[in-house]
Amino acid sequence: MTMSILKRGALVLAALASTAVTQAADISGAGATFPYPIYAKWADAYKKQTGVGLNYQSIGSGGGIKQIKAKTVTFGASDMPLKPDELKSAGLVQFPMIIGGVVPVVNIKGVSPGALTLDGATIAAIYMGEITTWNDSRIKQLNPKVALPDLAIAPIYRSDGSGTNFLFTDFLSKASPKFRQNIGANTSVQWPAGIGAKGNEGVANMTAQTGGAIGYVEYAYAKQNKLTHVRMKNRDGKIVAPDANAFQAAAASADWAKSDSYYLILTDQPGAGSWPITGASFILMYRDVQEKQPAGEALKFFAWAYANGGTMAQDLDYVPLPKSLIEQVEQTWKSSIKSGGAAVWAGK
Repeated sequence: MTMSILKRGALVLAALASTAVTQAADISGAGATFPYPIYAKWADAYKKQTGVGLNYQSIGSGGGIKQIKAKTVTFGASDMPLKPDELKSAGLVQFPMIIGGVVPVVNIKGVSPGALTLDGATIAAIYMGEITTWNDSRIKQLNPKVALPDLAIAPIYRSDGSGTNFLFTDFLSKASPKFRQNIGANTSVQWPAGIGAKGNEGVANMTAQTGGAIGYVEYAYAKQNKLTHVRMKNRDGKIVAPDANAFQAAAASADWAKSDSYYLILTDQPGAGSWPITGASFILMYRDVQEKQPAGEALKFFAWAYANGGTMAQDLDYVPLPKSLIEQVEQTWKSSIKSGGAAVWAGK
């Protein structure tokens, strides 16, 4: 292939007709780059099976929220869940679709994947411009057996409104009171140092091209771009590597049944095996939809992905939702998403 799946982030996931006119049944969505690799994989398989395509613009969570609120797409996607009050005022419903992990990645000559260990406070100090070289004593203390060079650190950050940004800054805000006070947690923040790049794709590419760089991407981007990921010291003080088991461990204690509108953030969860920057990616749809068919087709796609996409998700180190949560989400569809007062989703 001349173009990898991750380099097509802003393109249509399923091939459109040469006239560039989508079929009426095709589904439109926009938002988070975090779940793009698995949405692309699901869309390809779903298109082959049903003939229904998915036009998903991987533009970042902030863009997805704007587009669904502007009613230009059938669904938006965000890695930062909207608070219940905001959902209510906008007439939206949200539900989780997939769980994954944000992973710090570095470009240090001679350092192999998983050889470097970092913690939240140290990464926060790097992104605040307080730690500027890789042989800083605070990094050396975490890595006494790693030969660290006297090399300037180049922090790479997301320049667009991003759920990956939110998960990363939410974790750093929990790890560092100073980071919380000076920068805070949001989809878009004012970074005091570093180089900006757009999307998970942009951060992955910029990190790979910049000596001394550190960036943060969803794990599938690290794997498919062969980036050097780090290990992390988690809330329990244990050193963990990023993989589906670590993301699952972080999600294991989540009590979705008690969450209001699925508002739940999975960063810095307890547990010896928990990856500290774990998060769910959410779908946003209108409660009262104007056109029943596109909304219904979108829910059919999501139901198919829940039922058939687990192995594909695990292949990319995402974590499929547990069956109990899927059943809860499908009840939300039946009770909350309507067209002309009638439920759009009647079940399988």
